[in-house]
Amino acid sequence: MIWPFAASTLGAIDEDLPALARMLPAHGAALVELRTAADAPVHVGLTGTERARVRRVFTDAGVQILTVASRVRIAQAGDDETVTESLAAHLNLAADLGADFVRVFPGAPAATAATDELPVLHDGAEAASAVVRRLTACLDVAEDAGVRILLETHDSHPRGQDIAALLHRLSETVGEHQVGAIWDVLHPWRVGEDLTTTAKALLPYLIDGRGYVQIKDVPSRADKTPVLQGSGAIPLAPFLDLLSDGRYTGPVSLEWERHWYPDAPPLAQALAAASAALARYTPTPTQNGPNPVRENR
Repeated sequence: MIWPFAASTLGAIDEDLPALARMLPAHGAALVELRTAADAPVHVGLTGTERARVRRVFTDAGVQILTVASRVRIAQAGDDETVTESLAAHLNLAADLGADFVRVFPGAPAATAATDELPVLHDGAEAASAVVRRLTACLDVAEDAGVRILLETHDSHPRGQDIAALLHRLSETVGEHQVGAIWDVLHPWRVGEDLTTTAKALLPYLIDGRGYVQIKDVPSRADKTPVLQGSGAIPLAPFLDLLSDGRYTGPVSLEWERHWYPDAPPLAQALAAASAALARYTPTPTQNGPNPVRENR
């Protein structure tokens, strides 16, 4: 396998943390994204003792905590303080757990759209301003914690070009690469952004430890029901080719959404299928064309 394999706890609805920590390395996953929410085993309300226990569970199993996968929506409607306080709390949680990253969503107000349609923002300019204000306000906390904030392709900003535009605007205020990205392969693809376009937009925010990618599979652009990797419609090999051509060496993380789709197969099956799909991958010989990273420089 070319890239380190990781997995999210979003797929663990029957397993407690010790069982999950034992399961991951059995399928070649040495890193974990920890879903954080009030109903999750890991959340910002944990005491210091509880945080140390979570960290020890994974350390003892040989699994590195990659990310605190918060549900902070950085561009949500409302006051800035509510958002920045929540993000700061997740950054401090990540520091206590030894995680490298905190994941945030865009979450700007938008009109309801079909799964395969691009959302229409209520006020794109205000959403972008809110992202810059709120991320800037938390950068000192992130630096003190030794944790990087990552903005994921999701909800109101599903395409790579959407996320890159926000991060470029942020860079004009605070300098380049203070915040990285997560390329969730599903969301740009389902709204029609070509994989190459996504790669060109996001690779500068992924390489050299700045962010990482998530994989999953679904039946079609219009149906987000999880299916085992390789049995659906998401083009995994071309996606991996772009990572290889773009000099990406970070984790490939399985986000198995069984929490939202409890009838999906258990996480162990999803891990086995994803690991096998990655192991089968053989890079396609590089075509005569621009390097996705260099084209953005």
